Amino acid sequence: MNMPVMNPSTGEKICMVDTATPDHVNMAVAAAKKAFHPGSQWRKMDASERAALLFKLADAIDRNKEHLASIETLDNGKPIKDALADMAMSAETMRYYAGWADKIHGHIIPAYVSANRGIHCFTLMDPVGICAQVIPWNYPVLMAAWKWAPALACGNTLVLKPSEKTPLSALYMAHLAMEVGFPPGVINVINGMGDPVGEALVKHPDVDKVAFTGSTAIGKRIEALAAGKRVSLEMGGKSPLVVMPDADLDLAAEMAHEACMVNMGQCCIAATRTFVHEDVYDQFIEKAKKLCHQRKVGDPFEETTVQGPQVDEIQYKKVLNYIETGVKEGARLICGGKKIARKGYFLEPTCFADVTDNMKIAKEEIFGPVQQILKFKTLEEVIERANNTEYGLGAGIVTKDIDCAMNFCKNMRAGSVYVNCYDYVTPQTPFGGFKLSGHGRELGEDGLKEYLEVKTVCIQVQKQLKL
Repeated sequence: MNMPVMNPSTGEKICMVDTATPDHVNMAVAAAKKAFHPGSQWRKMDASERAALLFKLADAIDRNKEHLASIETLDNGKPIKDALADMAMSAETMRYYAGWADKIHGHIIPAYVSANRGIHCFTLMDPVGICAQVIPWNYPVLMAAWKWAPALACGNTLVLKPSEKTPLSALYMAHLAMEVGFPPGVINVINGMGDPVGEALVKHPDVDKVAFTGSTAIGKRIEALAAGKRVSLEMGGKSPLVVMPDADLDLAAEMAHEACMVNMGQCCIAATRTFVHEDVYDQFIEKAKKLCHQRKVGDPFEETTVQGPQVDEIQYKKVLNYIETGVKEGARLICGGKKIARKGYFLEPTCFADVTDNMKIAKEEIFGPVQQILKFKTLEEVIERANNTEYGLGAGIVTKDIDCAMNFCKNMRAGSVYVNCYDYVTPQTPFGGFKLSGHGRELGEDGLKEYLEVKTVCIQVQKQLKL
């Protein structure tokens, strides 16, 4: 079987790729299982050798960054300069976890000692085993790097299923992994739809851990299918960005605009709910409107393009439907809201003012270039309203008042909270969510914990020396 891969900039087919069947899933998991066997080359490899392979993979990403970025832009629609930035962070992530590989260790634990005998106790940090990893279409290479690097640093083997919308870069990443010398079976990539391929993978009896990034609805389904396994989920968001009256409004407007519009709005942590204090509300709206008009939409292969197409026709129509709903519910459309008359799935950057908390566009994740501006009076009020969501991935505030900032950070129910910046993510900083935005963390030292089991070893010492 095979499936088409489409170019969202033209709506035309790029190529066909082979798709897996449940039998292929069995083969991929069997290969990962064989590579994880205690006597395998991978399991006998010193941790510093694993680190060396990760460093080589990072170098390979750097060498091939233009090619990888072009693939990403071709089947995803991401502007080429953004795709190149993703390649740089992907290589950085590989290097960060390469540095951890030979520094993962347990502890010596003081234990009870009697007059005649004692217990020598310590812990070992074991790899979880065979990891099923399912990644989304919005950051294909970067999400593969976030999943692969900690898993491999800890000594696991893996089977990755990229999105059926953007499979090409993951396949090339697998090629690079072979090229730099990862042993057979350590890294496996399979293509296909969530049903049946993804489902067969996450519920496979030989899979020990499942890692997923994607929508909340699919995340819930995966958690149910993977019952009894280790599971980490990074899902959707409806993140707030609060603009206080003392903020630099030019900075705040630019920050809020980019926090919402980044990657064509196709970003789980996008700050789509912009809460603006009533004292500066009207001024802010004018600045937000101007920024939308200035945002250049066009061919993602052009260096000056800031916004490319939505990933496919399904997402394109979904965003348009939300825009229509916002107008019907009484939100004030101040900019955009229309299709762009050209081939492909291009939308105007869109901004709504006078949005209220009960509106559908204020409650549901749109995943498109649509900003919603809401008015508030007090910090206490906006914290309560910002937290009144089923999500909890990110939150931000723009203010010069340190007390205000610290109270906001303390009381927000979100995995990442930003002050006078937004979506600041590095390989060193843990990333994940509260509530329906998921559980578990990626990146940083915390990202290793998702791929490790703690083993306690107790050794009885029968005789004690008499000194």
